[in-house]
Amino acid sequence: MKNNIIFLAFLVVLFSCSASHDKKTELNQLKSSREKLDAQIAKLQAEIDPPGTAKAEKAVTIKVETMKGCTFNHYVEVQGVVDGDQNVAVSPQTNGIVTKVYVTEGSKVRKGQILAELDAQVLKQSLDEVKTQLELANNLYEKQKALWDKKIGSEVQFLQAKTNKESLEKRAKTLQGQIDLAQITSPINGTVESVPLRVGQMASPGVPTSSIRVINMGIAKISADVSENFAARIKNGNEAIIRFPDLGKEIETKLNFTSRFIDPTNRTFKVECKISDKDVELRANMVAYVKIKDYSNDKAFCLPVNYVQSNQDGRFVYVVNQKDNQWIANRRMIKTGMDYNGVVEILGGIADGDKVISAGYQNVKDGDYVVF
Repeated sequence: MKNNIIFLAFLVVLFSCSASHDKKTELNQLKSSREKLDAQIAKLQAEIDPPGTAKAEKAVTIKVETMKGCTFNHYVEVQGVVDGDQNVAVSPQTNGIVTKVYVTEGSKVRKGQILAELDAQVLKQSLDEVKTQLELANNLYEKQKALWDKKIGSEVQFLQAKTNKESLEKRAKTLQGQIDLAQITSPINGTVESVPLRVGQMASPGVPTSSIRVINMGIAKISADVSENFAARIKNGNEAIIRFPDLGKEIETKLNFTSRFIDPTNRTFKVECKISDKDVELRANMVAYVKIKDYSNDKAFCLPVNYVQSNQDGRFVYVVNQKDNQWIANRRMIKTGMDYNGVVEILGGIADGDKVISAGYQNVKDGDYVVF
């Protein structure tokens, strides 16, 4: 029994040694095969990709934009309001009871046309009396003048007749002026927009309920308030674009007025521009957006703001340059100016014909090979 056990143990050891020897042999054979395969792969790789193209395998795919000069414009955008160039609230110049109203909303009126009248009956009666007296005074004056010319009568009689006539003329003129004050007349040509007056109502100067509004929209005025920060760059004659959101229209015009007064409550100054009603049908108090051109450079390069990156050295973009039939990305430091509406003004560092990376610039570093 003991001999049998020893024999079995010997067989196990012999078998283990034989198996270990076979694995080592197999491993050596595989290594030899791998070396041959690596050599064959390297040879084929060299035939397919000539020397110097290895880096091209790692080239980053990008898009580029070729630079050329542009005109950079900067605008200041503010909200404005539309009004007629002539927009007046016509009120009586004296107190009185309204006796007649000659117009309604929408009536077309002319300058000097009577819109309404106040009670002036007493004044008219006084004027009639004065006119009667003036007629007699004129007759007496003419007779005294004829006698005085012939040196008949006294000078005192002639002067009294003359003075009486002139005094009555002035009184008649004063009464007529007072009667005229009782008439509400339009100072402009235009359209009646509101008539709050009613017959029998008491009307007074400067009271909104006693005023008739007349607007002439033949020339519309757009007014806006601009921050004083732009006071140095915004002047009369600056180009402007007026947008009417309710009408879906834009009109190009120029500023015709810039105030020299800064409102101390909000630190703004007023600007105005005028447009004809032939361009667009406008209404008073309509909202308008005003874009005022406050800066322009026709010798700049323009780039979207997101193309430009920055670090501790300043702002830069990536451009591509050709080397040995390959394209390489290079970091280019640039000088920027103003930006507007997502576009930045490039003042230096870029030349005509440069190819700036416009897509994929997030994935490149200085010196990377790129394809596009």
